[in-house]
Amino acid sequence: MELTEAFVNVQLEWLHMHHLFALLCLVAVVYKLNILLAKRRDAFRNFEIFPGPPGHWLFGHVLEFKQDGEDLDKVVKWGKQYPYAFPLWFGPFVCFLNVHHPDYVKTILASTEPKDDFAYRFIESWIGEGLLVSKGQKWFRHRRLLTPGFHYDVLKPYVKLMSDSAKTMLDKWEVYADNNESFELFEHVSLMTLDSILKCAFSHNSNCQTESGKNAYIKAVYELSDLINLRFRIFPYHNDLIFYFSPHGFRYRKALRVAHSHTDKVIRKRKEALKEEKELDRIQAKRNLDFLDILLFARDEKQQGLSDEDIRAEVDTFMFEGHDTTASGLSFLLYCLACHPEHQKICRDEIIQVLDGKDAMEWEDLSKIPYTTMCIKESLRLYPPVPGVSRKITKPMTFFDGRTLPGGCQIGTSVYGLHRNAAVWENPDVFDPLRFHPENASSRSPHAFVPFSAGPRNCIGQNFAMNELKVATALTLKRYQLAEDPAWEPKIIPRLVLRSLNGIHIKIKPVDPEE
Repeated sequence: MELTEAFVNVQLEWLHMHHLFALLCLVAVVYKLNILLAKRRDAFRNFEIFPGPPGHWLFGHVLEFKQDGEDLDKVVKWGKQYPYAFPLWFGPFVCFLNVHHPDYVKTILASTEPKDDFAYRFIESWIGEGLLVSKGQKWFRHRRLLTPGFHYDVLKPYVKLMSDSAKTMLDKWEVYADNNESFELFEHVSLMTLDSILKCAFSHNSNCQTESGKNAYIKAVYELSDLINLRFRIFPYHNDLIFYFSPHGFRYRKALRVAHSHTDKVIRKRKEALKEEKELDRIQAKRNLDFLDILLFARDEKQQGLSDEDIRAEVDTFMFEGHDTTASGLSFLLYCLACHPEHQKICRDEIIQVLDGKDAMEWEDLSKIPYTTMCIKESLRLYPPVPGVSRKITKPMTFFDGRTLPGGCQIGTSVYGLHRNAAVWENPDVFDPLRFHPENASSRSPHAFVPFSAGPRNCIGQNFAMNELKVATALTLKRYQLAEDPAWEPKIIPRLVLRSLNGIHIKIKPVDPEE
């Protein structure tokens, strides 16, 4: 009898604890919901001075973006209705002010405000707190320590390595030149830019262009980019716990292991090679310095270097940023030239004259191809590799027209929307390289064209990227004539970089020396 009573008491205690736990959970949910509702109320109040497209009460504007290749055009269309800026809601609680005019862009990009802690938070597990996402003193210190890695003395020897990587890709294209069938560019170009970044910045020969099968690192980068975009759009995935236990969270961690394994291998090999070296000067006497050398030997005024975690973050950042954005830029550039044979011919004539029989670009040649450079810039305008950037302001920000946002608001710069803003660019959808002739560009706001962002947080690797675009374009046009395939018009979509749902296809044939 006593045993039965004891058992009943234990059951009652468990029941009481379950009720208490359920009550605590309910209180936590109500508390969290109140915080989110307050956040929603504040956002409505903060952005009420900016009219914008109507959104769904629960999904915001997410349902408007169907991932069908027309999402960015929708942003441009809304930009015509709502000049300067308009709010975009991602779910019921997250709102960004989407800016798309140079006068607004100047205000936000000229500031030192940090990247937003929402969208960029989703990629921190991948690239850590590198230059792309770090803020405050950490960002300032890293920027100062890494800047020597992009001095022209360091960049100069890269031109030959870029030429070598481009030639490997162009050799592989001979099969397409023979059969006159269109082929997909992006995968080839991604392998080439990965090969190039590994050779240039990390002195690492990967043979990734010639090995059989899909490259595991590039496949992981695609997967991570898609999943981060998915997480941004599906508001329950904004919660770390929900995303972690979801099937998409499992795929994300799997791809993350591949990406980190790749960069860890590169760092480990270099550290082993530099075990006996203590000074950069001694290394430079033996070979050209690269980005990783400078990263490993960087010291601040207190003679403190970067931690292993910081080095890994910067390598992951530059490995991704240095190959994927350039791959996007080059793929769309070659597509533009294929669609506009008249501009392609002018570029080719200019390049052949500068190369004068050489089969590789040299440092001095990069400044001698002005028309090709204008074509590169025009392609970057129409197809910016990074279609948008965002910041979270820490203090009130007043724009040129007097409208003010309080601290804590998130502001997204639509680079794509800015570059196709009809109030800024005449016939914005037309490919016209002469927009960038010095005489035509001088009267335009410098913040009308920001493919590498602008201000103190602009892209540290923009000279590296422009050099690679020039090298690869020059060698491609010297060797092949490019033609479009009307059956394969790109359906562009914003990921971490600009991509195409159906790939980017062109046809090629060998250049006729008589033409």
